[in-house]
Order: sequence, then structure tokens, then C-alpha cells
Amino acid sequence: MTRQNIRMAFLKEVNDTDRSGQAEELLTVREVAHRLRVDDNTVRRWIKSGALEAIALPHSGKRQRYCVKKVTLDTLLKSSPLAI
Repeated sequence: MTRQNIRMAFLKEVNDTDRSGQAEELLTVREVAHRLRVDDNTVRRWIKSGALEAIALPHSGKRQRYCVKKVTLDTLLKSSPLAI
């Protein structure tokens, strides 16, 4: 297997495809925090408590890395009672 094939297989596994065949956009914890205007730690707390669904990524440091599907964040914002 070539490097390109390995990379493509990894990206296919990480980025689920929707029914139209387009890859879903993944957001980092920092990007989610920025969009919601909260601290990174708040987003991590929501993920750990199950309030926000996220994908755990492999990591080598102290802190677990996560990605959140943009669709998940959009759904959360639409269902919020404070949404305008």
C-alpha cells in the first residue's frame, strides 16, 4: 500500500460521508469554543458529560483530543431554546 492509499483510507475512516457522498466537516474543540463564545475547557466538559457528541482522536499528550461534526453543532444550536 502506498502512502497516498494509507492517507486516503485514514481520511475516509475519520470523515464519515453523508448521503450525498460529501465529507462532513470536523471542528476542533477550539473552533467549537470560538463559535459558541465559551472557553475550550467548557466544550471539553460538555463532551465528557455527554452533552456534546464528539470523536476522540489518537493523542500522545496529557489531554485527550476531540473533533466535533459541524452538523452536530448546527443541530445543537437549532434545538437550543435560546436560538434566535
